[in-house]
Amino acid sequence: MFDRHYEDAADLRAEPSDVFAYIDDHVQFSSHMHESSWMMGGGQMSTRVDDGEGRAVGSHIFMNGRVLGLHLELDEIVTVHEPPRVKVWQTVGQPMLLVVGQYRMGVKIQPTSNGSHFTVFIDYAFPDGIWTYWLGRLFGGMYARWCVKQMLDGVVRHFVPPKPIATAATANR
Repeated sequence: MFDRHYEDAADLRAEPSDVFAYIDDHVQFSSHMHESSWMMGGGQMSTRVDDGEGRAVGSHIFMNGRVLGLHLELDEIVTVHEPPRVKVWQTVGQPMLLVVGQYRMGVKIQPTSNGSHFTVFIDYAFPDGIWTYWLGRLFGGMYARWCVKQMLDGVVRHFVPPKPIATAATANR
């Protein structure tokens, strides 16, 4: 079903339960899709969840929006929800996307002596359409890496406080 896989990971100085609580708010966790960017073709997507808020097996997460002027949409369902270790969701039916088709995404959180080892992954297929299939062959891997990195970086930013900016007065001390 899924032809390709990509994952990335980071070590966080945060308890697994705190990391899971942060990623379990799917609207927040997928916020990179809500912002216009070059990878989104200048477009953006909006996210809404059902009554389960994307926080239980069977709960739905819906996304829609415009990318390169085209209407895109998808329906995801949570398939694994094991706080504070694992959450997995995947598309239902045929998503209307440009460079990836059906996919499964998830996170794994392992406790470490200093906090947590956090992994984000995506397993995906190419889209079915003749043009989108070739777009997927060309750009699907790049998009999968970008999406995983955006999610990972968002979590890292949340749990790593920003470093103070050195000023002339503090730089010479």
